[in-house]
Amino acid sequence: MSYTHLITVDELMQLQASGAPLLVFDCSADLADRAKSDAMYAGKHIAGAVRADLERDLSATRAEDAVNGGRHPLPKRELLAQWLQGLGMNNDTQAVVYDRNGSAFCGRLWWMLKWAGHDAVAVLDGGLAAWEAAGGATENGPAAARAPGSFSLREPLRRLVLTDEVASGLGRPVQTLVDARAEARFRGDEEPLDPVAGHIPGALNRPFGANFGEGGKFKSPAMLKAEWAQLLAGRDAASVVHHCGSGVTAIPNALAMELAGYAPVGVYAGSWSEWCRTPGLACARG
Repeated sequence: MSYTHLITVDELMQLQASGAPLLVFDCSADLADRAKSDAMYAGKHIAGAVRADLERDLSATRAEDAVNGGRHPLPKRELLAQWLQGLGMNNDTQAVVYDRNGSAFCGRLWWMLKWAGHDAVAVLDGGLAAWEAAGGATENGPAAARAPGSFSLREPLRRLVLTDEVASGLGRPVQTLVDARAEARFRGDEEPLDPVAGHIPGALNRPFGANFGEGGKFKSPAMLKAEWAQLLAGRDAASVVHHCGSGVTAIPNALAMELAGYAPVGVYAGSWSEWCRTPGLACARG
C-alpha cells in the first residue's frame, strides 16, 4: 500500500516499523531568517528524516536552472531528480513530507514529487506537533549519510501552469484562478514581500489556512467539499489554477481540493511574485 495524499502519525510509525522503503523529509522553514530553517532541523526532527530546504533544495538558486520566475522558482525536473538520488531516493520509495509550520511548506515537495512522476508521497497530517504529541521518536544533529538512490523521472502527475497560459486565460471560463494568500494581501491592503500589492484580475481568494481544523490537521473531506463548492459557486472545478505569492502555500489548497474528491488541477508556480514583476500584465486591488 502506498500513501498518496495524507498519512497519519500511526500509519507513519507502522511504516517505519515495517522496514518498507521510506524517506521522510523535514521541510520546516523560516522565510524571514534562512539560518533558522537549518537550525530547526538540527535542533529536532523526526528520527531518520532528511532535510529539504525551501530556498536551497526546493527552489532554483540560478536563473538558468529555473523553469519559471518569481521568488521561489521551481528547479528543472532533472535537477530535482539528482537531488533526490543524492538522498537515497528510489522509485519504489514511499516519501513522507512534514514541517512545523502548519503544513504551509511541506506541500511544495509533495507537489514537486508528483510533478516528477512519483505518486507515493504523502503529507504527515498535523506535522511535527502531531508526531511529538503521539510520542514519536525525534533526534537532533545532521542527517546520516545515505547511499545514492536510483530515482528516475516519469511522466508528470500534476500540471505546471506558466505565466503565458494564465494571461491567455484571463476572463475566460476555461480558467478559474484561486489565490491562497491572506485576505489583506489579496486585496492589496498590504504587501510585505513583492513590489506590487494586489492580485491577478478575476482571481478568487481562499487563504490556505482555511483548509485546516483542530490540531493543524486537514478538515474532513466532506467539510472541504462543501467549502470548495461554495467558493467555486458553480464554476468548473477542472478549470481551477492554484497560486499564491511564490507557488508554495498554493499547495495546501491543491491538496485540499483533491481530499475533497476533485481531480488534480493546475498550479501556477510563479504566482503573484512573477505576475506582478512581468511588464504589461494587469494587477487588481480590492
